[in-house]
Amino acid sequence: MASAARELRVSYAFVERNLNLVKRYWGLEVAWFIYSVSHSLAMGFIGAGMAQVGGQPVDANQLVLYLLVGSLVWSYLAVVFDAIGEMIAWERWEGTIEYTFMAPVARSTHMIGSCLFAVGFGLIRTLLIMLVVVLFFQLDLSQANLPAGLAVLALASLSFIGMGITASTLPLLFPERGGQMVFIVQTCLLLFSGVYYPVDVMPGWMQTVAQFSPATYALVGIRASLIEGRGIAEQWATLLPLLVIGLVTIPVGVRIFTLAEHYARRTGRLKRSG
Repeated sequence: MASAARELRVSYAFVERNLNLVKRYWGLEVAWFIYSVSHSLAMGFIGAGMAQVGGQPVDANQLVLYLLVGSLVWSYLAVVFDAIGEMIAWERWEGTIEYTFMAPVARSTHMIGSCLFAVGFGLIRTLLIMLVVVLFFQLDLSQANLPAGLAVLALASLSFIGMGITASTLPLLFPERGGQMVFIVQTCLLLFSGVYYPVDVMPGWMQTVAQFSPATYALVGIRASLIEGRGIAEQWATLLPLLVIGLVTIPVGVRIFTLAEHYARRTGRLKRSG
C-alpha cells in the first residue's frame, strides 16, 4: 500500500512537470487553442452553409451539430494522443531524456503520470473550446444522454492511451523525425475514423481499416448519445469494441515501448537530440 502511494506521488510529479511545461510555453498553447477554435468554427460554418452550397434543403442544425460533435471529440482525442505520443519528444526537446530514463523511477509510473496529464489537459482544453463554440452556434442538446456520452469518452480514452504509448516509441527510435511521425499517425486516424463524415462513404478497403480505429467507435457512440439520446444499454456494439481495443492496446503498447527502450539504450539513441 505504501509502495503504491509512493508510485502515485511520483506519477503526480510528471503531471506537475507537464503543467510547468504548459506554463513555460504558454504562447504555443494559446496559438494551438486559437487554431482548434478556428477549426471547430469552420466546421460549424460549413454545416450552416451547406444548403447554399448544395442548392438543396438540408437540416442545417443537425448538420452543424454532427460536425461540431466530431470536431470537439476529435480535439480531445487528438490532445490525449499527442500528449502521450510526444512524451519522449518533450524529453528530447528539454534535454532531460537521459536523466528521466536513468532515474530510479518505473517506466509505468512515468507513463501513468503522462496519461493522467493528457486526459485532464484534454478535457479542460476541449471544454474551453466548446464554451467558445456555443457563443456562435445554438446547439440543441435537449435529447442528449450525457452519462452515456461520458462512458463512451472514458473507454475511448483508454484506447487512445494505448495507441499513444505505442506511438511514443517513434520519437524514441527516430530522434530526428519521430515527432513528425506521431503527427502522421494522428492524421491517418483522422482520415479513417469518420470524424466529419460517416465511414460508409469511404471505399470498402478504407471502411475495413476504420473498424480497427477506436476513434470510429468513439465518434459513433458519442454522436448517438448526444444527438439521438441513446443510453449505455443501447450502445454495447460501440462500448465493447472500445473496451477490447483499450484492454489490448495498453499492455501491447507498454510491451512495445519496453522493447524500444532497450533497443534505444543499446544503440545509443538516448544521447541524440531531435
